[in-house]
Amino acid sequence: MIEFRSVSKQFPDGTLAVEDFSLTLPSHQTTVLVGSSGSGKTTLLRMINRMVDPSSGAIEIDGVGIHTLEPVQLRRRIGYVMQNSGLLPHRTVIDNVATVPLLRGTPKKNARQDALALLDTVGLDRSLADRYPSQLSGGQQQRVGVARGLAVNPNILLMDEPFGAVDPIVRAELQQELIRLQSELGKTVVFVTHDIEEAFLLGDQVVILREGGRIAQIGSPAEILANPADDFVASFVGADRGKRALHLERRGDGDVLVDSEGRLAGVLVPGGRPHETKAGPFPGPGAPAQGGEPQ
Repeated sequence: MIEFRSVSKQFPDGTLAVEDFSLTLPSHQTTVLVGSSGSGKTTLLRMINRMVDPSSGAIEIDGVGIHTLEPVQLRRRIGYVMQNSGLLPHRTVIDNVATVPLLRGTPKKNARQDALALLDTVGLDRSLADRYPSQLSGGQQQRVGVARGLAVNPNILLMDEPFGAVDPIVRAELQQELIRLQSELGKTVVFVTHDIEEAFLLGDQVVILREGGRIAQIGSPAEILANPADDFVASFVGADRGKRALHLERRGDGDVLVDSEGRLAGVLVPGGRPHETKAGPFPGPGAPAQGGEPQ
């Protein structure tokens, strides 16, 4: 479990990126921090592995203050996946994945065997193991980045807009791959994005941020869609825009999300995420509505 306690961060140039932020991130679930530029979401993520230290307040992992831990050792225990993969261009795929285990003292043979198994886990063919990053597609590079993040079998996986630099089709494939991996591995995932659709697709807990890291609303995707906290949240999630305006109704044996014309947009399942209907998946903001036409 990760806990932020009254955390603030002011940079040397005077920018107040995060102000008095408190939040508990549950274990073995995906928490998505979503907001526009200036909302402090990446700063919050990087404070977890001490790439950025808070100006005030405290962060704890399983009750232990991370300020008591040596930063490099802490980072080697936490998986980190960034935009553009961040792979070392002069190292092959297998050596990129094995980097941190080797730094932690894992014998080279074992590290490389584990790296090959991780390529299987993220859906990459082992024939790519000896290629260099420049020889891979953008989607393949991101999968290698995820494999590297998982290489030390971390309890915590930090993901900083990892799918933002690939085309929409590849991005959708990577999102589904992450959902599959999380269902199998059950990591504590902290995911940063500016895309509310992505947040609702991936998050068990979604945290919508205002400027300066101020929390606008926390909840499951279904809770936020059904009951936006205020006009800011309603506008951010698209719940105030015509036919996408959603509300919660009880039908038959359960709760459903219904648009302003009474059409079924999704059903609520255990865990609180909108689930696809017979008409197709829940159409988040920016997606076609149930009739198939962009709104």
